[in-house]
Amino acid sequence: MKNKKTILIMLVGMILLALGFVLLAQGPGPNNPLSLTVAPIILVFAYLVVIPVGILWMGKSKKKGD
Repeated sequence: MKNKKTILIMLVGMILLALGFVLLAQGPGPNNPLSLTVAPIILVFAYLVVIPVGILWMGKSKKKGD
């Protein structure tokens, strides 16, 4: 992980995961849309978009360096 962009993308993914789990831990309730809608959206975005982009970007940068 020598590429700074790769490290930054993965760091953003980890921050989004932490934020999603903190919001999810707020507890369910009828007046808590953060726990019911926003947190799952953030987690899905982090798991399905940000983390894979970071992994693929890492593989792409390795091939250029060889």
